[in-house]
Amino acid sequence: MKPTSIVEFVRDTYQTNDFIPLHAPTFNGNEKAYVMETIESTFVSSVGKFVDDFEHKMEVYTGTAKAVATVNGTAALHAALYMAGVQRGDLVVTQALTFVATCNALYHMGAEPIFVDVSPVSLGLCPKAVDAYLSEYAEVTENGCIHKITRQRIKAAIPMHTFGHPVELDELLTVCQKWQLVLVEDAAESLGSFYKGKHTGTLGEFGAVSFNGNKIITTGGGGMVLCKTKEQGLRTKHITTTAKVPHPYEFFHDEPGFNYRMPNLNAALGCAQMEVIEQYLVQKRDLASQYQSFFSGSDIQFVMEPDYAHSNYWLNAIFCPDLASREAILRDTNAAGVMTRPIWKLMHRLPMFEGALRGDLSQSEFIEAHLVNLPSTPIELPR
Repeated sequence: MKPTSIVEFVRDTYQTNDFIPLHAPTFNGNEKAYVMETIESTFVSSVGKFVDDFEHKMEVYTGTAKAVATVNGTAALHAALYMAGVQRGDLVVTQALTFVATCNALYHMGAEPIFVDVSPVSLGLCPKAVDAYLSEYAEVTENGCIHKITRQRIKAAIPMHTFGHPVELDELLTVCQKWQLVLVEDAAESLGSFYKGKHTGTLGEFGAVSFNGNKIITTGGGGMVLCKTKEQGLRTKHITTTAKVPHPYEFFHDEPGFNYRMPNLNAALGCAQMEVIEQYLVQKRDLASQYQSFFSGSDIQFVMEPDYAHSNYWLNAIFCPDLASREAILRDTNAAGVMTRPIWKLMHRLPMFEGALRGDLSQSEFIEAHLVNLPSTPIELPR
């Protein structure tokens, strides 16, 4: 398929000859009203009604026991890993096919990644690959799961729900139980995605969601920790609020904490966006269906949700037949004002993680060489 055909289809779908971004925020609800209410109240920082309201809306929507709002998705993941017991010097199993924030959170904790391959089914962390790596290089001792060569503790596993497509969570939970690992879900991209009827980010001990400007809903900058129990959530809220002990006027902090609380101004935006998330999800699935039909029968394969999942289709993606065709599509679509992007460069190819432990990454390398993301902003399509 020629890149010009893709450009024509995208422009016809979005009904514009202007520049088409990869994923732009959409504001057509109460965003302005809620933000202005926050400004007029003067409670624009981390104290205000919208923060609590946003957390409650997220608890109801995802079914998590407790949701804790943070300044961004990386902060949410950092707090989740901290709560999971990851410490300096620990190893954490994750995928090399991910956004760099997953590994940055580990780096700033003093922990190190072990890169394991992804599944062709989900594009996320592969349970078989995790089990195979640990079977060869790890052992379970009275001190937990230990790497046979480095003697470091392997404390947790972080699957990332790539482009909103849920990973094989039941199988990963089984592997984590076998090797005594804590499962922390990087659900940054998967708000609105469900695994066998359960929202992503709620099956592991903790989940981390992002509300960056390019996500399905946005707070400008923001994140959320999804906690399996209310007790975990209360402690997460405590440590993300500088671990300050409540008092009418005294300042007393009972442990090292993070200043990670989401400002009320951002939460106001989030509350308005949550009111229209179902509309966005319908529109995004309609758009994905249009892409699927367009590429059907061609030499390009559209990336579909796994059979067990209901995906938000955050970013629509295609597999090109080879690297040359991928490069041609990226070059020609962007030159024509239609934004497309390759998947992230694999983490072990970045200078700060090139020395990390890793297993076979052949599936990740194939995806890196063949995948392109297409414009995915939700729009109302004719039915």
